[in-house]
This record gives sequence, structure tokens and C-alpha cells, in this order.
Amino acid sequence: MIALQFLILGFVMVLAWFSLRMLFRKEPTLQAMGLFGCTHKTVAMGVPLINAIYEDNPLVGMYTLPLLIWHPMQLVLGTAVAPHVAAYVKTKQELLAREKEEEENKNTEDTIKTMEMGATVHVNNSTEHDNSQHE
Repeated sequence: MIALQFLILGFVMVLAWFSLRMLFRKEPTLQAMGLFGCTHKTVAMGVPLINAIYEDNPLVGMYTLPLLIWHPMQLVLGTAVAPHVAAYVKTKQELLAREKEEEENKNTEDTIKTMEMGATVHVNNSTEHDNSQHE
């Protein structure tokens, strides 16, 4: 049962990670938050819910057992994954910042070229106008 829960948690985390990467391509912090928010649920939420659903059932303790295994497994797996996710977020944020800076530089260069071309055209038109007046 523990191995099955571990596989399910691993699968859900991988599924959540790739889904969040597609949905929030330029938001690495949302990807990281979503990974843990989507897959990690607490005993504090689960046990009262199970007790409310099965309050008169004598096997309510057996129904909470998978949750009591699931929660520590989330903590262990989350602890193992967290440094890698943090490194990903840092790298992705740096990459996005570089891309944004390069785009801004390109836009600035394009604006300068456009202004220079406009000034050249204006100067050429003025020169042609002056030449036509002298003739």
C-alpha cells in the first residue's frame, strides 16, 4: 500500500509539474507553488472530512490510515524535491530577465534606427528642397 501511494503521489506531482509549466510558462514561482499546492494535502483537512463522512462507521480509523501514510510521504518527497524546484525557479527567473532585457535592447535599437532613418529622410528632403529653390 505504501509503494502504491508513493507511485500515485509521484505520478500526480509529475503530472502537476508539466501541466503547470504549460499553463504558466513565464511564471516559475506559480509553477512551484502549484506543484505543492496541487499535490500536498494535510491531515488537518483530511481527518475531519473523513470523520464527517463516516462518523457512525466503526472502521473510520482504517479509512484514515492511508491519509496518515500519505501525509508523511508528502513531507519526505517534498523535502527531496524542494531544492531542485528552487534551483529551477532561480534559473528560469534569470533566463526570463535576460530575455526581457534583450527584447528591451532590441526595441530601443529599432527605435533609434527608425529615428535615424526619419532624420536622414528629413535632411534629404530639406536638401532637395533647397536645391530646387536655387535652380
